[in-house]
Order: sequence, then C-alpha cells, then structure tokens
Amino acid sequence: MLDRMALVAAVVCAGLFVLLSTAVVGWAVTQRPGAVTVWIASEPAVGVGRFGVVMLVLGALSGAAAYLVTQRDRAHVEQSSRELVHLADRFAAGEARLVPVHSDIDEIDHVSGVMNRRAHDMTKSLAAERDFAADASHQLRTPLTALLMRLEEISETDDAEVVKEEATIAIAQVERLTRVVDDLLGRTRGSGGPSPAVSLDSVIAALQREWQPAFEQARRSVRVRGERGLFVRSTPVALSQVLSTLLENSLVHGRGTVDVHARRSGPSVIVEVSDQGDGVPAAMAPHIFERSVSSGAGGSTGLGLALARDLAESNGGRLDLVQAQPARFALFLSEAETD
Repeated sequence: MLDRMALVAAVVCAGLFVLLSTAVVGWAVTQRPGAVTVWIASEPAVGVGRFGVVMLVLGALSGAAAYLVTQRDRAHVEQSSRELVHLADRFAAGEARLVPVHSDIDEIDHVSGVMNRRAHDMTKSLAAERDFAADASHQLRTPLTALLMRLEEISETDDAEVVKEEATIAIAQVERLTRVVDDLLGRTRGSGGPSPAVSLDSVIAALQREWQPAFEQARRSVRVRGERGLFVRSTPVALSQVLSTLLENSLVHGRGTVDVHARRSGPSVIVEVSDQGDGVPAAMAPHIFERSVSSGAGGSTGLGLALARDLAESNGGRLDLVQAQPARFALFLSEAETD
C-alpha cells in the first residue's frame, strides 16, 4: 500500500513538473520567440517531438526522484508498523514485559504507549489477585485449624461439660472466621475510613484460649504481662491476625515460654512477642518480612509475617523485628481514647 501511495505521488509530481515545464516553454515562446524559432526551424514536427521527449524524460526523472526520496520514509513506516504488530501479538499472548515502539510517528507511538500501559496495569492486577488469594488462604487457615482442634476435642470426650465448653469455643471460632471473610471482602471493595477502637485485652485473651491446646500439646505456654485496659486503633480481625501470626511463628520456630508484653510508649501502644528459641538467622533477618522468605520449618510458606506487616500498616501501625536472637517482634499501634 505504501508503494502504491508512493507511485501515485511520483506520478503526480511528474505531472506537475511537466505542467511547470510547459508553462516555462510557453513563457519562452511569448517572451523570446527568436530562440524557440531557431530551435525548431529545421522541421516543426521534429521540434515538437523533441519537446515531447524532453518533457517525458524530465517527467520520468522527477517521478523517479520523488519515489526514491520517499523510500526511506516508507521503509521507516513499514518497519515501525511491523514492530507495532509484533508488540500487539505479544500483548495478545499475555506477555507482561513489553518494549514500547519508538518510531517518532505520533499515532504508532500512541498505540504502543496504550498497549504498554495496559499490559502494566494487567500485570499489577494479576499480581494483586495472586497476593490476595495467598493472603486469604493464610488468614482462613488459622481459624479453620483452631476450629478443627475444638471439634476433635468434642469427638474424643463424653463429658457434657467439656463438650459444652469446646462447642462454645468452636462457635467463637466460626464467628471469627465470619469476621475474617467480611474483612477480606472489605479489602476487595477498598473500604476505607479510620480504624475503630478495640480492646487489646479482649483480643489477647481470645488468642490465649485459641492457642492454648496447641501450646499444651507442645508442652509450652504463653505468658501475658504488661499494662491492662489498653485500647488501640485497629480492626479486631487485623489485630487478631497479626498477633496470631506471631504466636504461630513462636510455636513453630521458637522454644520455651512465649512472652506477650503490652505497654504504652507516648501516643502508641507496643505489643512485644518473644520466646526462648534460637531466633532468626542473621542472613534472614533483613528479609524476614518479604514474601516467600521462610526457613521452611513446619510447612511455612513465608506469607505469614509479610501479611501481618501489611495488616499492621493498613491499620496505621507497624510491625518490626526488634531483636533477632532470641526473636522479639514488636507491634506498634496508635492508642485509642475511650470514654
């Protein structure tokens, strides 16, 4: 198509050149008739033929010149079009990393830019969906595991009082599971607003009851100390998930008694969780909150601490590893005023 367009342009240029030459000759006939008469005096037919041949030659040369002059531009447009088609094929195949076309042709560069931005947005969206799926499975795993443990306790006893107690705790786990699902749905809808005030004592007490069977089975215990009656800014689900992750981390990777210490520090409340184990290896400590970073012990996926830090930050807090050996994690939250 480009060749046909160039050929048409060459023909138009040749025609214009012939017309221009004819006009020049006409001017010469009217202004300098003597010179023209001498040129064609020998034979009028021969003179006219010569004039026609000269015009055809000049027209052909001008057309060829126009065709050759546009060849480079046509090659550039053709190459840029091929690159754009190749880019479109890669985009359609789902490739995320696309090299934009730089052709200095506004339309082609604009289409290339749109495809690159769309590919980048799709990559971010897919990554967010994968992270959400991983986070959701991790958040749901803990309450489901606790619920299973309670149901196993019920199935192995004939004591009505024990059954009643375990069933009550199981119901609480179902309620927590429901809150986790609601929280996940809220994240997908992008719900905002300030975090509510939540009692730190009530969340820690619920976690103690939840994790008590697992720690007793491992012949370990959880000790809670520090200030009482503290309220912090966080959703109950997020706070429970962060502290539950720290308890699970100590249960799997640590040893001895797990110490949960709550205290004020200016306008913040700090909850420290530590144990008597070997702690975090020095090489792993700087990367402990990165996704997929794990020692692999206990079937760890490396998502727990990364998710816990994200949850803390989404509620205006911060989760840090303040000491590697033995491990001591600190959760910083804003204190909430209560009436």
